[in-house]
Amino acid sequence: QEEGQPPVGNATEEELIAYDAYYRDNTDEKVLYLTFDAGYENGNTETILDALKKHHVSATFFVVGTYIESEPDLIRRMVEEGHTVGNHTYNHPNIVGMDKEKFANEVGQVEELYKSITGKNMTKYYRPPQGKYNTDNLKMAQEMGYKTFFWSLAYVDWNRDFQPTKEEAFDKLLSRIHPGAIVLLHNTSKTNGEILDELLSKWEEMGYTFGVLKNLK
Repeated sequence: QEEGQPPVGNATEEELIAYDAYYRDNTDEKVLYLTFDAGYENGNTETILDALKKHHVSATFFVVGTYIESEPDLIRRMVEEGHTVGNHTYNHPNIVGMDKEKFANEVGQVEELYKSITGKNMTKYYRPPQGKYNTDNLKMAQEMGYKTFFWSLAYVDWNRDFQPTKEEAFDKLLSRIHPGAIVLLHNTSKTNGEILDELLSKWEEMGYTFGVLKNLK
């Protein structure tokens, strides 16, 4: 990836769009889409939500089923504050090679849990665990009415025992941002909790605005 430019993926946008799958917005406008993967809670999500609220930014949280079970109040707060909750499967398995019945169960359990605590139907946004996929899986998700979202900007923020410094995080997240970026962060990152308010300000100073996935081209 060149600085300020979108990365080149291992699949073309044309190949992905056939399955309602995306890794970025194909635009020259300085807009980015903020997404968080939520596998478990370790005390950083409230701080992240506070920063998003301060900056009036709507994000998408891709959650696993066990997160909904353990953190219903945080899920309800996400919804109340205008965020979208997407489907990251119930158990976060490797879905490559998984048959339709097992995949439908992984996704369906999350839908049921979400509705049980919010009273709403889940928005049909899907992110494959670990970003692993094959075309069969993309097709299964599409047949269930889902759009699949990968990302074009991420950094090593998920290892709680080796968290990046503030400087390391800014180096990656500021230099690699690009028009139309779908940004992946993890709610478990202590660094993300500490820097998000300032990070949003820095992106704003660079001229970026924050979009929502439903408006992605």
